[in-house]
Amino acid sequence: MDYMDAGNSYRKTAEIFKVSTSTIREWKIQLKETGTLAPKKYERKWRKIDPEKLRKYVEENPDAYQHEMAAEFGVRLYAIQKALKRLRITRKKNHRIQRKERTFEARLS
Repeated sequence: MDYMDAGNSYRKTAEIFKVSTSTIREWKIQLKETGTLAPKKYERKWRKIDPEKLRKYVEENPDAYQHEMAAEFGVRLYAIQKALKRLRITRKKNHRIQRKERTFEARLS
C-alpha cells in the first residue's frame, strides 16, 4: 500500500507485486475499514445445530435416542446423524461382556 501511496497506479502496482488490480482494491478497502491488512477472522455460523449445544446435550443425556435429539433440536434425524459424525461422537454401547461369558450364557439358555 506504501507503493500505491507513493503515487503509482493500480496497474503498475499489480504488475510489480504480481497480484490482480481487484486484490489491490480489496486491500485498500480493508485497510481503510479496519486499519490493518491482517487476514480476516473466519466466523462459522451454524445453520441448524450448534455443535457445542449438541455436545452438551449428549453429555447431559447420554442415553437419549437420536430421534429424541432431533425432536429437541427441531431437525430431522439425518441432521443429527451428520452432526454427531462431524463431532466424532459414537452412539455405540459398550457392554463389557467378554466372549467367553457370552458363549457360556448362550449354552445355559
